[in-house]
Amino acid sequence: MINTHQMARIALVALLIVGCVFVLYPFMPAVLFSAVICVFTWPLYHQIWLRLDRRDILAATTMTLLLLFALILPMAYLAVSLADSATVMMDEVQLALQSLQPSAPDWVKQLPLIGGKLADFWQRTVVSHDELVRLINQYAEPIRAILLNAVQLVMIGFLQLLLAVFVAFFFYRDSARLSKTVVTVFHRLGGSLGEEMLQLSCITVKAVMLGIFGTALAQAVVALFGFWLAGAPLPLLLALATFFLSVVPVGPPLVWGGASLWLFNHGEHGWAIFLALYGLMVISSVDNIIKPILISHSARLPLLLVVLGVLGGILAFGFIGIFLGPTLLAVGLTLVSHWVALQNKREQV
Repeated sequence: MINTHQMARIALVALLIVGCVFVLYPFMPAVLFSAVICVFTWPLYHQIWLRLDRRDILAATTMTLLLLFALILPMAYLAVSLADSATVMMDEVQLALQSLQPSAPDWVKQLPLIGGKLADFWQRTVVSHDELVRLINQYAEPIRAILLNAVQLVMIGFLQLLLAVFVAFFFYRDSARLSKTVVTVFHRLGGSLGEEMLQLSCITVKAVMLGIFGTALAQAVVALFGFWLAGAPLPLLLALATFFLSVVPVGPPLVWGGASLWLFNHGEHGWAIFLALYGLMVISSVDNIIKPILISHSARLPLLLVVLGVLGGILAFGFIGIFLGPTLLAVGLTLVSHWVALQNKREQV
């Protein structure tokens, strides 16, 4: 029988755990992403730690500065540039609608089923000033809202990354003590199987992050060259957008496809065709060539789980969920597959 004092102690411990969860809940995405970054960059940190005569604080400070340079500066540029570009994009859309030709192009008229209706709507809208103003007002606000939401998402992601880098400093500094504590906890919970699962999780995190960041960086560099060569506007901003959207299979085509349409609408037909072909054959091909080299077979995610990981990660964790979502799904899938394989082996024995 549990006496009153034991029940009171259990209730106090439960309330304490619930309180800690509520306090830390807003910061959990940043803490989780910081842990993933630390696991992924651990070999580099260990080398820095050895070269700095095993001084924890100095090595942690150096690694934090490297993360600031590698993550925070590009994210800050993306946030500021995206905020400035949103207004410019809206002005260009309105200017393009106001400068439409009186009659629809031939390719619009020749569209099956809807070509005639679109051509009539085009002519009626352009000829009638009131209809054109109503069309602009109808679509301007939703587009503006989407752009503002995108800017807000990027700004929140910037703050989350800043917090993740801040937390990473303490993870690096106290890495020896934290690693021993985590190993002890997993050993108490699952024995040797728990330690094996922990090691497998670390290997999977490193493999997935290497595949994600390596492929994203390769696509961004290749895309930057193509945008610069074709004369696309803000090539560095477009390259950063390619970097962050490379996790999504249709992400890079949205960027270089949009840049191709911009060039085409501004009379650069040749460069628009070049960029479209370059994006299709070079930028999008990097994912099929680089990722299989960087990522191990055991950590490879099915396409459906990649998409669900990105979308679910954004909904659950915000901007950093683009990288955190697929990583967590990869770890979960790997652990479940490994556990099922162990159970099958035991049944065969």
